[in-house]
Amino acid sequence: MICIPVTAHDNETAILRMQQAFSLADIVELRIDSIRNADLKKLLAESGGRVIVTNRRQDEGGCFEGDERARMALLREAVSLEADFIDVEMSTDEAFLQEIHETIAEYRYKTNLIMSCHDFNGTPAYEKLLDIYSECAEKGADIVKIVTFAGTMEDNLVILQLVNHISRLKHDIIAFCMGPKGRLSRIAAPLFGSYLSFASLEPGAQSAPGQLTIEETRAINAILHHEK
Repeated sequence: MICIPVTAHDNETAILRMQQAFSLADIVELRIDSIRNADLKKLLAESGGRVIVTNRRQDEGGCFEGDERARMALLREAVSLEADFIDVEMSTDEAFLQEIHETIAEYRYKTNLIMSCHDFNGTPAYEKLLDIYSECAEKGADIVKIVTFAGTMEDNLVILQLVNHISRLKHDIIAFCMGPKGRLSRIAAPLFGSYLSFASLEPGAQSAPGQLTIEETRAINAILHHEK
């Protein structure tokens, strides 16, 4: 599956970009940390498919400038509005994470919790990546997302080894490398069982370094799967 991240400065632009994205991808990631005064009720009502709501902190590569309680409140609101997925960082304080779990349990509609860990400096050793995965799973993640930075081409092999191992255990994982040298993992990870891959709506709209466009991703997938 392909996910297109949607970033915008206002709600109206976000809705327009979501509509474009849903015509091209399976899932849309709504980056509410980039939207001024994000109106989640309006945004999710206008969605045309499954949505990941992400409210990323600045130290995790996002734009949210408020305090943690305000950030978590928006994610809990997304749960109450029946968002399909929310993305919460592994480093989130345990008390706030418990509130997220309680909110998910409160509603009949099951919002899936993606727990993410980003390393912008490099790719840890395979054993460390396994530890990160285990910690996220122990904290109640439905899907674990591990994103590292590729300083070498070999880093792609490390992350793909992780994806292959976890997917063979029948657990859901999203993992790939950022950066120009990480593009290989973005292409190959779904072939090894990554739950989804990310692609930008258009050139210049990348939400992370090394991200391919949806047009490039679909063209590569067509070649890999022998589609005309």
